Formats: sequence, structure tokens, C-alpha cells
Amino acid sequence: MDAAQEAQKREAFRQAVVNTLERRLFYIPSFKIYRGVAGLYDYGPPGCAVKANVLAFWRQHFVREESMLEIDCPCVTPEIVLKASGHVEKFTDLMVKDEKTGTCYRADHLLKDYCKDKLEKDPNLSAEKAAELKHVLAVLDDLSPEELGAKIKGYGITAPDTKNALSDPYPFNLMFQTSIGPSGLSSGYMRPETAQGIFVNFKDLYYFNGNKLPFAAAQIGQAFRNEVLYAVILIDLLHEFVHLSIRGLALILLSALLHMPDNLLKKSSLQYSRSLPRQGLLRVREFTLAEIEHFVDPEDKSHPKFSEVSKLEFFMFPREDQVSGRQARRIQIGEAVSQGIVNNETLGYFIGRVYLFLTQLGIDKDRLRFRQHLANEMAHYAADCWDAEIECSYGWIECVGIADRSAYDLRAHTAMGEKEAMELKATLEANGEAEFHVCTLDKDVTIKKNMVSISKEKRKEHQRVFTPSVIEPSFGIGRIIYCLYEHSFYTRASKDGDEQLNVFRFPPLVAPIKCTVFPLVQNQQYEEVAKKIAKSLTAVGISYKIDITGTSIGKRYARTDELGVPFAITVDSTSSVTVRERDSKHQIRVNVEEVASLVKEVTDSTTTWADVQWKYPTHSS
Repeated sequence: MDAAQEAQKREAFRQAVVNTLERRLFYIPSFKIYRGVAGLYDYGPPGCAVKANVLAFWRQHFVREESMLEIDCPCVTPEIVLKASGHVEKFTDLMVKDEKTGTCYRADHLLKDYCKDKLEKDPNLSAEKAAELKHVLAVLDDLSPEELGAKIKGYGITAPDTKNALSDPYPFNLMFQTSIGPSGLSSGYMRPETAQGIFVNFKDLYYFNGNKLPFAAAQIGQAFRNEVLYAVILIDLLHEFVHLSIRGLALILLSALLHMPDNLLKKSSLQYSRSLPRQGLLRVREFTLAEIEHFVDPEDKSHPKFSEVSKLEFFMFPREDQVSGRQARRIQIGEAVSQGIVNNETLGYFIGRVYLFLTQLGIDKDRLRFRQHLANEMAHYAADCWDAEIECSYGWIECVGIADRSAYDLRAHTAMGEKEAMELKATLEANGEAEFHVCTLDKDVTIKKNMVSISKEKRKEHQRVFTPSVIEPSFGIGRIIYCLYEHSFYTRASKDGDEQLNVFRFPPLVAPIKCTVFPLVQNQQYEEVAKKIAKSLTAVGISYKIDITGTSIGKRYARTDELGVPFAITVDSTSSVTVRERDSKHQIRVNVEEVASLVKEVTDSTTTWADVQWKYPTHSS
């Protein structure tokens, strides 16, 4: 199969997944009756359940097992906090503009799309050129604005919709700005990450932990990024001028720019740009993050539980392999730390724990890799950074970042360091006064020499004073869930072989509904038994759905398979029922009184389906 056929196959698979997800209400575009807004999605009932199950497992796997301190901070963050952290100045994407229409595009996306398109669709591409383009893709995040601009010009990349020339790349801040309070004088932003709430509370959390290190704090919450998701739509409004008032014309223009009405899309004389999601749930403007900040002594980054994960072997992609054009390879995390590929044990421990978390959710271990950041891709203060990337129909998607951020974040929120204090002292001694910026007031004030005393002393102390380093695993929950959808989706022939049926093979851990209860036929006695079983399932905390429609049992199975329900209980007598497992379609017969506890044991993984098949008699449909 050539690259073009492979791309078509991926697109067809993705469309099948997305169609099923939207039809079964896992997620839908937000504000759909008003034609939606780009990059915003609503989770429907099954989507909410999957998300809740993923977050519940995250809390169990990390917060509880690692005795982390969980906090919950506001989404609205004062500007001063994000100035100190560097987000106001540096939280940007590189953009380019169509020099004639002004339409904006992500510069790295245009270069990435060009390289992938040539590799997949150009049959005349030489081996040398293919190697060059693969190298560009490998180091894409490593390119400076100047290098990115040079590549775009060198490859002759133009605006995708007009073919006009593009500007040089320039930075665009991704944060949503707002004002706090009715006066509008206090500026703020919708937080782009949850981490800053943990950093500004470090002192109190450290005290709560008994003034002991190491410790970890965690937070789950919404984050907001004004992602650049541009596309161009073509609208012909000329025929409307005669019939519309100015207000009516304005409404059509607004609708065109924001919502792309289908009836106007077919016309084409005037151009307007609006935002469209490039990759559905993978690139959105409001999303859920789950972040951990593990505070550790910068001189001792060992981890007492590292031996528990050191033998884990999985695909890793060190920076040397990326630059040299090699592929990701299986490496034991213990060896990666001992060989210096991974900087320290604590970072390695969390990489191993992230691997276990993702694979237990249902992510295919053969389509999961940990890619190390390239040298220039990594912040200057960071000791080492790795991304857990999951392969889906869109390619390799960054879903978790695991970084050793050194002491940068805590120092950013420190009032004054030694160097700054000594510089202030020198200025006061030389000039008798100095300008000083009071960040809490966002004002410059003049300090006189007689107002302050600054001195440097050496004391013999019996304790060591240092700023802790931070190991930060950061999870994009929506991205993980979308990749899980793709990894869990497959089709199989119906019993008659006349159609293909959709199935999500969710592990019971994350399945939106754990089981369904079906009376085999519409019968009062069977329905009473079904209600009795439902009550027992509720008592043991198992989510379920009763289906008493007169539809054939085969169609009811198909409907629940498409939702990823792992078990189906069919009531065909008053004393015993059958339990069907989704993927094998095997059935066993169980007494009514036992069925709820059996489903509970299997969904909680205290036993396996294989084990219960030995214990209970097989049922043949």
C-alpha cells in the first residue's frame, strides 16, 4: 500500500470513528443549533462517563497511590501571576499572515502539512528529498522564527486558500484576556494551565506537609488557550444586498464569519476567515488538564519506588535518535536512567507510571512512545523533558508532558533574589535612590537610601536552604480520551454477514456503562427480574442501562457494543440469567442473586472474564 492509499485508509477510519462518536453522543460541537464555535465541544452522556472514569482512575493511580495533595484553584488568574510566570510575554505560537487578505495561519502547521503532503502524495520525490523532509518534521519544534520563515519561503509555501505570499513568522499570545471586577482596572486571563495555582500555594502546601520534601501536589481543572485554527470560507453576498436591511446584512456577515452556513458555502465571490478546529478534540480552546507538581531536593532526585518501574520496557525516542533519523526503540526505563538518557530517577519513575496509566486505560502499547525534547525545543531552565505521544489517524499526538523544570517556577514567584537585591543596593549607594517595580501594585516607585537596608551576611547554619526542583507530569485529558476512542474502535460482521457493526473495546475501567440488562422478551415476570438485578447493580455501584424495547436481542447487543458496554445481562428465566462478554461474544449462565457481584468483580478487575468462564456454565445462544 503506497502513502496515498495509506492516507485515504486513515481518513476513512477516522471518519467512521468520528461519525460514531457524534451519532452516539460521545461528543458534539458546542452551540450546534447556532452552527457551533470552532474549538469548543460538548461531552454527551457516554462521553461524560468516559471522562469521569478516566479522571477517577487518574486520581486513584496518582493522587491516592502517591499520597499527593490535591487542590482546586480558580480559572481566572490575575495578570500579575502570569507576568511573573512568563506567560504574558512568552506563551505564544508563531503565526504567518496572508499578505493580501490578512488571514492568519500557524506557521509550523503549514510547514508540517507541506512536508507530510509531499511525503504521502508525491510519487517522484527523491530519497534525498524525502530524508530532508523527514528531518524537518523531526526538528520542527526546534526551529527558530527565522529558520521557520526561511523553510516556508524556501519550499515556496503560500496561503493555502489564496496562494498569496505569507509574512514572516511573528508571535501570537494564546491566552484569553479578561478583566476582574466592574471597574475593568484589574486585568486577568483565563488560565492556560493549572500549574500556577500550585506554585503560588507552595509555601502553604509545604507547611501542610509538615515542612518535608519531597511531596507532590495535583490539580484537575479547565484550561483555556486561544488556539489558531484558521480556515477560509467563500460567501457570495452580492445577491443579498437588494433584499436586506443593514442590520440583516450585518447578521449574515456575522453568521458567515463565525458559523459558516451551509446554504452560503456553495457561493463564492467574497472571502472571509473564521476559526475551524483542525483536529477535533485534539485541538480545542477549552480543555481539561490534570497536572502534578512533584517538589524535590535539586541535589537528590532519587526515588524510593523507582525499582517498581525500572524493569518496564517501552518505546522511547531519545533526542540523539531523532536528530540522526533513527526510529523509536524499546528501552527499559531503568537502563535509560542509568545510561543518562533520562536525567534522573524521579523523572524516570513518573515516565514509568504514565506508561502504566495509559496502557491500563486501553492505549495500545505499540502505538505509544516517549519522545525526548530536542535541545532548543526545551526551555533553558529545564533539566530534561519527555512527551508521551500516542499514534492515531492524525499521526503522533502529544498527550502527556513529563518535565524536570528545575527550580524555575518557584523562583519566578519569589519576591527578590540575591542578585537583584545586591544590584538594588549598589544603585542606592551610587545614586541615593532607585526605581523599584512593585509587582502587586503594578507600579514603579522611588526608594530612598534611608528607607531600606540591604546586607549580605555569612552565617553558620545547621540546615541547608534551597529552592526545590519541580518534576511536572501534565496530562491533556481530552487528547488521551480521543486516542483511546481510536485505539478501542473496530468493526465486525453482523451475525448474518450483511453489514459491518461498530464496536468500542473499552476496558471495563473506562467503559461509560458497565453492563446492560435485557429481558429476552416483553414479559412482566422478566421485567420484574430485570428491575431486581438493576437494584442490586446500583447497590454495588455498577452503572447499567435497562432496555425493555421489543427489538431483537441481536440488535440490542449491537447498540450496546457500539457504546462500548463490556457486559450484557439477558433475563430469560426467573432464576438465572446469561452474561455476555462484548468482544468474545461468549456467554455464561449465572444465578440472579449472584450476577451483580460477579459483574462488580470483573469490572473492578478483582477477577477476569477467563476466570469466571471456568466457574460458571457456558451458555450457547
